[in-house]
Amino acid sequence: MSLVPGSGLPKRNDPGKIHEAAQQFESLLIGELLKTSRQAGGSGWLGTDDQDAGQTGVEMAEEQFARMLSASGGLKLSSTIEAALKVESARTDSAQVAANGSH
Repeated sequence: MSLVPGSGLPKRNDPGKIHEAAQQFESLLIGELLKTSRQAGGSGWLGTDDQDAGQTGVEMAEEQFARMLSASGGLKLSSTIEAALKVESARTDSAQVAANGSH
């Protein structure tokens, strides 16, 4: 496998990948908030208790709800995370270019 730029290796700073990673992180965070909320109270945020046979369904619904909420803007964390990842990616790329140019 060649390490030459443009040789078919995935780009580290692909904006689509950065956006997707930021949304996935926000989705996981929202899911954990919902899970913690459900576990902290006796009846859960959907009005079901922990003994219901539908507990797995509730967990799946929470995950799906978290994904949908994140995809539609959610807590606005994904845009902040995305911006920070893009800055860090650009900084890393600049450092690599400078290091490669000094050899």
